[in-house]
Amino acid sequence: MSETPDNAVQTVRTYIEQHRAAFLDELAEWLRIPSVSAMPDHAEDVRRSARWLAAKLSETGFTTVEVWETGDGAGGPAVFAEWPSGDADAPTVLVYGHHDVQPAAREDGWHTDPFEPHVVDGRMYARGAADDKGQVFFHTLGVRAHLAATGRTAPAVNLKLIVEGEEESGSPHFRDLVEAHADRLAADVVIVSDTGMWSEDTPTVCTGMRGVADCEIELYGPDQDIHSGSFGGAVPNPATVAGRIVAALHDEHERVAVPGFYDGVAELSDAERALIAELPFDEAAWLSTAKSHGTLGEAGFSTLERVWARPTAEVNGIGGGYQGPGGKTIVPASAQLKLSFRLVAGQDPDKIELAVRDWLAGLVPAGIRYDIVFGAPTRPCLTPLDHPALRAVAGAMSRAFDGATVRFTREGGSGPAADLRDVLGAPVLFLGISVPSDGWHAPNEKVELDLLMKGVETTAHLWGDLPAAVPAAAPQR
Repeated sequence: MSETPDNAVQTVRTYIEQHRAAFLDELAEWLRIPSVSAMPDHAEDVRRSARWLAAKLSETGFTTVEVWETGDGAGGPAVFAEWPSGDADAPTVLVYGHHDVQPAAREDGWHTDPFEPHVVDGRMYARGAADDKGQVFFHTLGVRAHLAATGRTAPAVNLKLIVEGEEESGSPHFRDLVEAHADRLAADVVIVSDTGMWSEDTPTVCTGMRGVADCEIELYGPDQDIHSGSFGGAVPNPATVAGRIVAALHDEHERVAVPGFYDGVAELSDAERALIAELPFDEAAWLSTAKSHGTLGEAGFSTLERVWARPTAEVNGIGGGYQGPGGKTIVPASAQLKLSFRLVAGQDPDKIELAVRDWLAGLVPAGIRYDIVFGAPTRPCLTPLDHPALRAVAGAMSRAFDGATVRFTREGGSGPAADLRDVLGAPVLFLGISVPSDGWHAPNEKVELDLLMKGVETTAHLWGDLPAAVPAAAPQR
């Protein structure tokens, strides 16, 4: 028989405390595997990481655990696991995370070996501690705590996990993997545990991530560098054209000036703007974190609205011509630009690519040849604030944080969540406990261990709460 909510909170906490030390020892063991997907020399480590996780999920109780190859064996393997509820009307939940990590080396500024975890003042330092091994692994203890609190022998939901091995390399094979295994991954709701909270004392649930489209532009003028005295002013200069393209990217209000760029953008409601305004945002502290000296962005929007809910265009790189010491009076043969566009709900990366191509064609003068190449896009993802599953996530987190009000945020970055939504046709929700000071992708990445346990608590409550919020879709079963 399930316990009352108040009793369940204490039962969950007691169980977690009893198993905390063993859980952290196992997490540290996993963190010692340098599963850096971006470096070919670590390909076997990525495979070893997948095998390690698969073994631990089997030990946890998942009845089906498989390692899935990607890219015909050339990519980083993913781990799939499943634990059926046994209840005929139980909804199916798919948890997403990743087991690959960013490159890290002592000489980057780490105080200790990045792949030898150490604990100081309640924090575990290691590459992947927060992004994303810690946030994947808390689900193993969370489901066991859920069983302890409910007296069940299987979860109250049909629980599935998909943990990819290429997220830090742009998830190049992930959508193909999801499409190939769509029947196995079918779910009523998707939980992404690869996000964070506002702060240690302000629990929040992320409701959206931006998409991204990026491109490289090569501009070609003369067939070689030529004398600016003999030819300058009479032939087009590709470096000058590059500068004009950059200058034309935004208007005087810092809006992206590409025609059609804002078509379909989901505008912020007054209620959403009010929720964002409630957050204890310190702009000076934010600027310090950004290592910047002033804010600038689309007129009419706050800083948080700009980085969470508005589309942007950025110049990631610009080059061309002579860069050495002293002067060299030439018209350069070529110039280069790297641009990226962060996209929000309602924008289609394919349409953005077409719009940028048309815009560029109208800017490049005769006598300049150019190539433009787009990378693989990532689509934006947004959870409606009134979705019942979102209320269940917020409620479970509130119980873990002793009844604290759970607020809502978005994230300015991008991830493969929209692929899961689009292919599986299931709503995506985000559950993460990392905080900004955890230093994702930076030296001395860490995770706050007490917050990690709050993630465990949240999932322990969530699996019992979701069946009432998200009834199973009978035809899908």
